[in-house]
Amino acid sequence: MANLSQTARHEQIVELVTAKGFVSVEDLAGHFDVTPQTMRRDINTLATENRVRRFHGGASAAPSTQNTEYAQRKLQQSPEKNRIAKLVAQHIPDHASLFINIGTTNEAIAKELLSHTGLKIITNNLHVAAIVSGKEDFEVIIAGGKVRSRDGGIIGEATMDFVSQFRTDFGIIGISGIDDDGSLLDFDYQEVRVAQALIKNSRQVLLACDHTKFGRQAMIKLGELSDINILVTDRAPEDHFVTLLNDSDVTTLIADEDLEEAT
Repeated sequence: MANLSQTARHEQIVELVTAKGFVSVEDLAGHFDVTPQTMRRDINTLATENRVRRFHGGASAAPSTQNTEYAQRKLQQSPEKNRIAKLVAQHIPDHASLFINIGTTNEAIAKELLSHTGLKIITNNLHVAAIVSGKEDFEVIIAGGKVRSRDGGIIGEATMDFVSQFRTDFGIIGISGIDDDGSLLDFDYQEVRVAQALIKNSRQVLLACDHTKFGRQAMIKLGELSDINILVTDRAPEDHFVTLLNDSDVTTLIADEDLEEAT
């Protein structure tokens, strides 16, 4: 695997460490056919980005109580998020009403929705509001509440109460992780409460998440796979997740590289 780009190697390191909990420098160096010095540099970089935890002799999964910084999340899996956004947008008809909540993938979706006509969008994401508010034929409603400075998310009891006043055709949500038992996980309790209200008040719920979210740990439970109707991701999930999705009657849409080539 020595011919992997550094970016691709970093992604696979995170996946391996997340899956195994802890991996030694020697094992990682052997797996990727690079020197231990190269692997230590990779681990140091990923630890600085809070994507893994650095230990003497290896790396462990990042703590489940803290999410990656917004600026870093915006860069992570960018091509995959763009493909997911295109596929989600294809599923939303003109003149639909929809909730869009917090998340960098949802911001990519907002950009793809600009080619639509007559959408009514309710959001607790300042970045989403900024993206769609310039479209004259869109009706954009922004939730009230406390603005979270790090990512422009609007959260709190007032936000939850506001969202509960509406009933929309679609709810588009993001997630920080999907546990091995199918639990939907996130890092912020107040954000989770708003997302739960969104799910409750949407006729169809679309979960948009890239493949790195499968098996990723976070502290707070948002709900179950059975709470969503459609999952849009960039890579076919592992078999046990496919079984969980089928058992929960979730339609899974894969935004693979063929979609990017077709567009």
